[in-house]
Amino acid sequence: QVQLVESGGGLVQAGGSLRLSCAASGSISRINVMGWYRQAPGKQRELVAVIISGGNTNYADSVKGRFTLSRDNAKNTVFLQMNSLKPEDTAIYYCNAASLSRNYWGQGTQVTVSS
Repeated sequence: QVQLVESGGGLVQAGGSLRLSCAASGSISRINVMGWYRQAPGKQRELVAVIISGGNTNYADSVKGRFTLSRDNAKNTVFLQMNSLKPEDTAIYYCNAASLSRNYWGQGTQVTVSS
């Protein structure tokens, strides 16, 4: 099992910044992808950014140039730095960790961007 603990959501004005953190514990040796997804009201959950074990990152087109995903391997933690936030970034953000056979999810953290 893998446990994911998220922090860093909140309310911010458009143009502002937030930083999300996700700390993993448990059977993390099997994890080869970590990142963030989000789900806005009435919409499907969508990928925001993921980092693969080799270090490559993938971003949704809507966040490229504004969001940066990084990781601290010593702390088994990934960080999502979100700059130039827009109202359309408002959603519940979920941390995800994936092995070859399973997906693990955090409890979600609310990000609200006011116009």
